[in-house]
Amino acid sequence: MAQITSIEQLGELYSQPSTRAANKSLYELDGYTRTFIEHCPFLLLSSVDEQGMTDVSPRGGLPGFVAILDNKTLLIPDSPGNNRLDTFHNLLERPGIGLMLMVPGVEEVVRIKGIASLHDDEEWLARCLDGKRPPKLVIKVDIQETFFHCAKAIMRAKLWDGTYTVDRDILPSLAKILKEQQNLDGEAMEQKEMVDYYQSTL
Repeated sequence: MAQITSIEQLGELYSQPSTRAANKSLYELDGYTRTFIEHCPFLLLSSVDEQGMTDVSPRGGLPGFVAILDNKTLLIPDSPGNNRLDTFHNLLERPGIGLMLMVPGVEEVVRIKGIASLHDDEEWLARCLDGKRPPKLVIKVDIQETFFHCAKAIMRAKLWDGTYTVDRDILPSLAKILKEQQNLDGEAMEQKEMVDYYQSTL
């Protein structure tokens, strides 16, 4: 197959989007999008690194862990992680951000583009309690565009009905994977130990 290198070549492969699809972008939250966010326990966050490569990071919490300040502004808490801080480095230098929010049981997703900034304002931290503790900081997202994305991808993946759920034993623990990938010395934690460790740091 020949490489596709131009917009014109794409146009030969695909028909024009429907009027409904072309016009679905909004520039602030409406009631439907707010309801979705209030029930959302998981999102994917994209940013761009110094090489211009896109990075994607998962974020999760109790449903509604993303706080809605108003129809143009969201707060995303930073939960304890691995302290690489890749996303924060990216956003400090290139504040464009993309979000894909997901709600188990709903096949549609919500996509948001915006401009991000990092804050440790006590009032905002209190709006985003992370279960046991307030986060160290929040990502404020000034919304530039948002829209619902159709259900086809989630339906194809049968994501919510468990059809393709696998036994965790298809892979060793992450500790064992990293030990082999990095040629580390010493014993690596088994999966149950890893889960116990994760639970202790949530």
